[in-house]
Amino acid sequence: MYLFDMENDVERGLSLARRVDPKYQPVFEKLPKRDRAALALYFLPHQSRKDILEVTRPRVIKWYCPFADQRMFPSGHRYSINVYTGCEHQCQYCYAVGYVVGQPKCKSSFRADLVKDLDALDTYDVPPAPVHLSNSTDALQSLELVHRHTLFALEKLAQRRHRFTTVTLLTKNPAVLMDERYIDVLHCLNVLPHDHPRRAWFEHQGYSPLRVECSLAFYNDQHRQLLDPMAPTVTSRMEAIRFLRNENIPVCVRIDPLFPRDPLLKNKKLEDFGLPNVQSLPELGALVRFCREIGIGQIIYSVAKITQPRSGRLSAVMEKMKQVYEHLAQNHSLEFRGGSWRLPDNVAKELIVNPVLSLCNQYAIDAKACKANLVSTP
Repeated sequence: MYLFDMENDVERGLSLARRVDPKYQPVFEKLPKRDRAALALYFLPHQSRKDILEVTRPRVIKWYCPFADQRMFPSGHRYSINVYTGCEHQCQYCYAVGYVVGQPKCKSSFRADLVKDLDALDTYDVPPAPVHLSNSTDALQSLELVHRHTLFALEKLAQRRHRFTTVTLLTKNPAVLMDERYIDVLHCLNVLPHDHPRRAWFEHQGYSPLRVECSLAFYNDQHRQLLDPMAPTVTSRMEAIRFLRNENIPVCVRIDPLFPRDPLLKNKKLEDFGLPNVQSLPELGALVRFCREIGIGQIIYSVAKITQPRSGRLSAVMEKMKQVYEHLAQNHSLEFRGGSWRLPDNVAKELIVNPVLSLCNQYAIDAKACKANLVSTP
């Protein structure tokens, strides 16, 4: 019997839910009382005397984005598991540089904490929701080859498959998944158990309950080295993506982020700002064509942000890219939001996004913006 089957435990959870920070209220308000109580008992600190409670209780299976106001970023009840701390790839454009510093490392007690969180999901009978690995680190960076914490996490998620809907794994290093141990657990994660409350919906919609999202923003490896200096090569990623598709693993490719490309406004070129044309239309076309040839059903994209690093100044490359953004914005200021400078939406759509959407339409591949993809993942 679950902890809050008794009336007083449901009321205890509802009492906590009434104190949740208003930015989370839209998620809690739309749920039945029992589910609302379960979410509160899992996510909110039970002994806190504060009037307003944050979602701070879980150890590693956490609220997807604790910084976001759900009224503005309606991702709903979903989880994020950041298996490691930090990332070795050192991508120049990564939004995580705004809040993660230092060398990548393992989390102390990760395995024990993961099991404790999974037990808590069972204890409070929390309704199933999507889980994402990882939004602030690469779960398959070199640390994984030594410690295999991600493999452990995937195996434990498969054992509690009824607690999750879609399992999404995001990586720049899909070659790690070519090991049969990962292939076996990915196949398990792609099947919902017969008693899963969302199984009928997934089958009716023809939606895969597993998503491996592979980042592949560049076709030219020299440009990859400029902006993804420590990430795996373009060739290795393409080979691994092809392997996964041959194994019938559902894969989405993230041509993400998207950068400005030649020609710029007023007859300017990227070389005028000391940058190469890192994402020419022919090279983007080659990426989209590759996706079409191997049966990729969806491409995910976003426009690059110029993130202010927590550790100090912008890198030389991103300082030049910021100058390009200022040029493209013309008489408008860049928007500074969430620790990053961004192009005005209309400029980004016209000059950066629309040509890529045309390519995807040409090759009959669905394209979805990163945020839209996230909030629509069931």
